[in-house]
Amino acid sequence: MRFVLFLGLLLAGLNFTPAAQAQQSVWIQIEAQPNLGKALERARIYAGRLDGVHGFAMRTGWYALVIGPLSPPDATETLQQLRITRQIPADSYITDGTPFRRQFWPIGSAALAPAPAPLQPEPQIGPAPAAQSDDTAQPAAAVIGAETPAQARASERLLSRKDRELLQAALKWEGFYRSAIDGDFGPGTRKSMAAWQRNEGYEATGILTSAQRRVLLDRYNAVVTALQITHRRDDVAGIEIDLPMGLIAFDRYEPPFAHFKPRGDSGVRALLISQTGDQTSLRALFDIMQTLEIVPLDGPRSIKRNSFTLTGANTQIVSHTYAALKNGQIKGFTLVWPAGDEKRRRLAVERMRASFASLPDSVLPDVYGSEGAQSVDLLSGLNLRKPRLSRTGFYVSATGAVVTSADVVANCTRITLDQEQQAEVVAQSPELGLALLRPLEALAPLRVSQLRLSPPRIKSEIAVSGYSYEGLLGAPTLTFGTLADLRGLKGDTNLRRVSLDIQPGDAGGPIFDASGAVIGVLLPEPANATRRLPVDVHFAAGAPALAEFLDAQGIDAAAAEGPGQMAPEDLTSVAADMTVLVSCWN
Repeated sequence: MRFVLFLGLLLAGLNFTPAAQAQQSVWIQIEAQPNLGKALERARIYAGRLDGVHGFAMRTGWYALVIGPLSPPDATETLQQLRITRQIPADSYITDGTPFRRQFWPIGSAALAPAPAPLQPEPQIGPAPAAQSDDTAQPAAAVIGAETPAQARASERLLSRKDRELLQAALKWEGFYRSAIDGDFGPGTRKSMAAWQRNEGYEATGILTSAQRRVLLDRYNAVVTALQITHRRDDVAGIEIDLPMGLIAFDRYEPPFAHFKPRGDSGVRALLISQTGDQTSLRALFDIMQTLEIVPLDGPRSIKRNSFTLTGANTQIVSHTYAALKNGQIKGFTLVWPAGDEKRRRLAVERMRASFASLPDSVLPDVYGSEGAQSVDLLSGLNLRKPRLSRTGFYVSATGAVVTSADVVANCTRITLDQEQQAEVVAQSPELGLALLRPLEALAPLRVSQLRLSPPRIKSEIAVSGYSYEGLLGAPTLTFGTLADLRGLKGDTNLRRVSLDIQPGDAGGPIFDASGAVIGVLLPEPANATRRLPVDVHFAAGAPALAEFLDAQGIDAAAAEGPGQMAPEDLTSVAADMTVLVSCWN
C-alpha cells in the first residue's frame, strides 16, 4: 500500500495536459486484451488497486491497459517496483504510446493518447533526386514511422555491428527471432522484423524505422535495467559471466557450487558450477543434477562428449543448466526462475550463455570454507528431489510385474520402482485395495513370489518385508509377528488378520510364512477410520484372492509347493530379492 500511495503522489504531481505529454512522456503497458468488454473488466480491477491506470484502443485492434504518463526515469523505477511487488505482470514494459488511439478508460475522460512527435529526417545518403513534374511523378513510397523504406534502410546502414546485434537480441527477447546473434540482417532477421512490425500494427516491410527501433530497444533495455544484468568475475570458481544481480545475491560457496540466493521475493536462484573432473565426472554430474528439486523432470536435456544442458519445468519453476568439460575442469551454471515469466527468463539465460567464460587458472576446491548443514536429503546445500510418498511392492512375474497397495498409486504423475525404473498401473482391485504395476521397460527380477494357496495355520509365525521408512534405509527390513485369523473382523475370507508392529511404508509388502511362501499382501491403515484398533492389529489381502486378481490380468502366479522351514537369514535374502520400493511422484 505504501508503494501505491507513492505512485499516486507521483502521478498527481504530473501535468496531464497534452502540452505536458509532448515532453517525452512514456507509459507502462501492463496488459492488452482482444476485446473492449474484457479490457474494461480488467481496467476496473487494476484501477481498484493502482493509480494512474488508463486504457487505449490500439491500431492492432487490441486494447491496452497502461499506467502513466511518466517521465522515462520515473517509468523505469515504477516498473521495477511494481514488478517486484507483483502488482503487475512480469512482462510489462515501457512504451512511448505510438500504437495508442482512442482512449476508453477512465470512462468519459479527455483523450490522453500521445500524438507521435514528428521525426527529423535522416541525413540524406547520395545525391538528391531530380525534381519531377506532376505528370511524371511516381507514386509516393510507403511511409513507415515518418520514414520511407529507403530512408529506413539508409539510417540502418549507419548502425554499428553492436547496435545490430542488440536489435537481434531484442527481437529474440520478443519471441520473433530464433537464430544466432551475429549482427547480419539476413532473410531470417528481415522475417523477424516484419513479424514484429505486423504484431505492433505497422506495415510489415522487414525494415525497421528509427522510431520502431527505439520502441523495440526501449522495451528491451527497460527489462535489462530491471534485471540489473551485471558482468561478474568469480576468481574462486574461475568463471566470468553476466548475472541478473537485481534479482539474486551471492550467498556462499559449497563445492562444487557457488550459491546465489533470491533477492527479496524475486524467487530467482543461480548456481555457478566449478570442479575438476573428466568425462566420467561430467556424466555423473549430469545424472546427479536430475535428482535435485531445482531441476524438474519435464523438459529437454542432452549430453555430449564434453558438455550437457538440462532444462526442467513444472508449475512453480523453470530451470536451465549448462556445463562443459575443458582441460580437466567442469564449469557451468544453473538458473532457476519462477514459472510464468518466460520472456525475462529467456533473456537472462541468453545473456548468461553468451557471456560465460571459464578462467583456466582457478577452480573451486573440493573443500572450501566452513561446512554447511549436512543431511542425507542435501547435496552441496541443495534439496534432493523426493517422492510424495513411498510404499512397498513385490515381484509377481518374471517380466517384472509388481503388486502393491492401491493407495500409493493414487494421483501420481510418475511411479517408480526403486526410484529408477518407471512403471504404469495395469489394474486395480478396489475390493482388495491392491494395484498391479508394469515397468515401462521389462525387468528380470532375481526372485518372484510363490503364493501359499492353502490356508496357513493360525497363530503361526509370519514376517512382512517392507520399506518401513520409505526407502531411507536403502533396503527392505523384515518385521516378525503372528497370523491372528484367516478372516477380517466382519468375516471377510479374502482378508487375513495379522499381529505385527509395522510402519506406513510397509504397506503393500509381502507377508511370508516360515517356508518363505507369500500368504498375503499387507494393507495400509484405513483412511479416516472411525474405530481405533490396537496398534498391533493389521490386515492383509489373502494369497488366494491375490491369485484370482493376477489371473484376471493374465498372470499365472507361482504356487508354493509344500510346507517347510527357512532360516531367518535365508528368508531375509529371499525377501530382499523379491521386494521393491514403489514411489509416487508429483
